[in-house]
Amino acid sequence: MRRPLVILVLGAILGLLTAVATYWSMTAQHRALLRQEQPELAWLRAEFEIAPEDFARISALHQAYLPQCAELCRRIASCEARIRSLLDRADQLTPEIEALLLEAAQTRVECQKNMLEHFFQVSRAMPPEQGRRYLAWVKEKTFRMDHEPGAPGEASHGHEGHH
Repeated sequence: MRRPLVILVLGAILGLLTAVATYWSMTAQHRALLRQEQPELAWLRAEFEIAPEDFARISALHQAYLPQCAELCRRIASCEARIRSLLDRADQLTPEIEALLLEAAQTRVECQKNMLEHFFQVSRAMPPEQGRRYLAWVKEKTFRMDHEPGAPGEASHGHEGHH
């Protein structure tokens, strides 16, 4: 009776150690990126093999862009909150709701323009081939068309995934 219990406990310990070792090895690269000075840009440096001097320029562009992005996100969220509040009390489309929809749409356009200009600036801070590859990546990941026929559920209507 004692031997099967010992085997079971040792098996459980071995399984747990194997799981921890696997997790540790599979996440090592990600954890290393997070320990870097600017973890939000570490993936960019690694993926596009950016030289230190280019990375310094890109980091400066990123730092300059963040406050603009945060302000536009705040404005969009504010519009959406006000729209939700009005919709809670509405039984039809009102001029106030319509005005807020227009304000939110205009703010999203401003956000997309700023974001696209930022992406172009970042691409110009890279060597030409890397910049072209970066823009192709941006196009694929960020500027998905939300209303393409035949692609239900593939793209989001939200404001996420744009950095």
